[in-house]
This record gives sequence, C-alpha cells and structure tokens, in this order.
Amino acid sequence: MCLIAIATQIHPRYPLIIAANRDEFYNRPTAPLAFWQDQPDILAGRDLQQNGTWMGITKTGRFAAITNFRDPSLMGSAAPSRGLLVSHFLASDQRPEQYLQAIKDSGKKYNGFNLVVGDMKQLWWYSNKKNDIVKIEPGIHVISNHLMDTPWPKTQKALAGMQEICSQNTAIDPEDIFQILADKNQPPDNELPDTGVGLEWERLLSPVFISSDIYGTRSSAVILAEPSDQIRFVERTFTPRKDVPAIEETREVKMMVS
Repeated sequence: MCLIAIATQIHPRYPLIIAANRDEFYNRPTAPLAFWQDQPDILAGRDLQQNGTWMGITKTGRFAAITNFRDPSLMGSAAPSRGLLVSHFLASDQRPEQYLQAIKDSGKKYNGFNLVVGDMKQLWWYSNKKNDIVKIEPGIHVISNHLMDTPWPKTQKALAGMQEICSQNTAIDPEDIFQILADKNQPPDNELPDTGVGLEWERLLSPVFISSDIYGTRSSAVILAEPSDQIRFVERTFTPRKDVPAIEETREVKMMVS
C-alpha cells in the first residue's frame, strides 16, 4: 500500500471512510479481495509471495493497513514481510494499543513502515521511523511513503478530494472516491520530495495513481462504514501496463459487523 486516506468521525453517514491505492511490482503474485480460506473471518486481498496483506477487515470489524516508508538507504533484503503485520493483527484478538506496543518493541527488524490498526470506531497509527503510538483523531488523514499527514503533492491531492466529498454530507458513491485514486497527474519537479531514489523515480512515484513498465498501482479500494455497522468494501484491480492501465475487475462485499 502506498497511499491511504482515512476520514474518521467527520461524515454524518459514515463514521469511517477509507480510500487506498496499493502500488507494487507487477510481477508480484497477488490474490484479489476475498474472505481467506484458511482464515475465513478476514476479508482482504493477499500477497501470494509472503501470504500477508496490505489492507483488510474482519467480520468483527477489526481493520489494519500498511504503507512502506521510502528510504532505500535503510532497506534490508532479509527483513520480514511488512504485510504480515497487517494479517497478524487481523487474526489476533489483541487491543490495538497492545498490538502496536509489541510491534514497537520489535519494529526495527522490519524495513520502514506506517501501520494503522483498530476498528470501525477508533484507529491507531505507528511507524517504526517515528516510534510513537498515536491515536488517530477525528478528521481526514493521508499516509503515503512518509509519516502520517506529510504534505507531499499526492497526499495533498487526496486530502483535497476527500475534503470535497465529505463536505457534501450526502450518500457517497464509491466511484467518486475511485476518481480521486485514479489521478495520474505528475507535479512539477520543484514540488517533489527527495527520498533518495533519484529524480526519475521521484517523478514516477509522484502521482496518486502510478504506472510504469515494471511497477505501479495494482489496485484501488474504498471502505465505507455506516453507524448501523454495515461495511461496504469495494476493490478495483488493474491490468499492469504503462500507457493506459485498464480496469481488470471490480469486487464488492457488503457485510454487517458482528
């Protein structure tokens, strides 16, 4: 996951709104959104290389998502998969703060990450690059490949789009959020961050929706949680291609949290 926007406790109809893009190398095997056969309470896509996931929910309303923290100088090839941090929380019954405290004690063995865990009413954020456990306050928060609410061009675009949608206080069509997540516009060079990957890669990674020869946005997802405890989870996957990535499939699951 390389972009996640969280709107919590600001919309009268949806106490929690999630919008997210998962960016990954095209050759990494992936399963689309589904309930897992080996853990049927978990609803998520799945990384078939390490068996973790980038974002998911459970039938009891547990939620977790992760983004990578971009710093190539500190990448370790032997580090464990960060996606397992998501799946392990979803499969556990630990309180979010307890889980993050345990991760805080061992987080240095992972490459850089931002981890969000909680439920439909309360979320917590932790990054092993900041090492603080933070309760996410009501409002709209966007995380990409740096710390939460870092004002990169792509996070600011996503923030503005979510603010516009939430300000209308009406029923939300997931297509309106998918339009935000599909923004391929590249900002000017003087607005790009310097994360150590070089100018060409900074340009490539700068849009909300990424496409290239080998790496890009593999899927977009929208989660809408209602006060009635109904959750709507929509995932859209894309055929990997550089020019005009085509929609491969859209999957939607509606469920009541028990």
